[in-house]
Amino acid sequence: MARRKQETKRRPPFGMPKGIVLLATPEGWRHSVLTLEGGTLCGRLADVPVDADPATARAATAAMVAGLARDVHGARVDVTWDPPREPGSWTAQVTVAEPPPNAGG
Repeated sequence: MARRKQETKRRPPFGMPKGIVLLATPEGWRHSVLTLEGGTLCGRLADVPVDADPATARAATAAMVAGLARDVHGARVDVTWDPPREPGSWTAQVTVAEPPPNAGG
């Protein structure tokens, strides 16, 4: 009798994004992506110049988060930037616009 190989589901290396914090620093644009699972992914926008305007940095950050959600989770997300509360700092909400194909449950 042949045994079936048991499939194990691996947890994605990056949780589903739910929010973003973007900061302008003297060293460059920094981001923190908050996930539904309670994790945080932090880093620097390497392809965005230090002197780039905030709209360019926000667009690059939104594209990065959308790409991660698509590549890792197979979901399409929308990023909505909140009005800035202080200079050099922006926050955004990330919502699932189109869930992954197998998310039916």
